[in-house]
Amino acid sequence: MSPFEILLIAVGLATDAFAVSLGAGAGPHARGVRPVFRLAFHFGLFQFLMPVAGWFAGSRVVSLIAAFDHWIAFGLLAFVGGRMIHAGLDSRDGATPEDPSRGWTLLMLAVATSIDALAVGFSLAMLQVSIWLPAVVIGVVCAALSVAGVRLGRVLGSAFGTRMEVVGGLVLIAIGVRILVQHLAG
Repeated sequence: MSPFEILLIAVGLATDAFAVSLGAGAGPHARGVRPVFRLAFHFGLFQFLMPVAGWFAGSRVVSLIAAFDHWIAFGLLAFVGGRMIHAGLDSRDGATPEDPSRGWTLLMLAVATSIDALAVGFSLAMLQVSIWLPAVVIGVVCAALSVAGVRLGRVLGSAFGTRMEVVGGLVLIAIGVRILVQHLAG
C-alpha cells in the first residue's frame, strides 16, 4: 500500500471527526488549548486504536460487529447531535450547553467517529498489510483535522453565534444518517 493511499484513507476516516470538531469549536467550551487538545487527542487516539483492533480481531469479531456497527454510530451521533441542537436552542434562554470535550460526551463522539476505522483495520489484515504505519498516519491526520475543525468552528461560531451549535448538531445527525444509509444500501 502506497503512502498516498494511506493518506487518502486517513483523510476519509477523519472527515467525521473534522465535522464534529467544527461543531465543538462553534460552541462556547472549545476555547483555549486544553479542550482543543482533548478533542484532537481522543479523536486521533481512537482513530489509531480502531484499525489496530480491527486488524488484530480479524474476521471473527468484525463480522459480529459489522451487523450493527452502523446503528451504534448512528445512535451515538444522533444522541449527541440532539443534545447540541437542544443546547443551541436553549442557550438563547441563558442555558449553558454541555462541553463536548469532556466526559462521556467526548467518549461517545470518539467512538462514533472511529467505528469505520475498525473495518479498515480488518481490510488491511485481509490485504496482509502491516497495521502500524497506516494506524499512526490515520491517528495523526485525524488529530490534525480535528484541530483545524475546532479553529474553523470558532470563526463560524463567532460569526453566527448559537445558530452554529444547532448547525453542528444537525451535521452530527446527518453524519449518522449517512453512515446508516451507506450500510443499509450497500
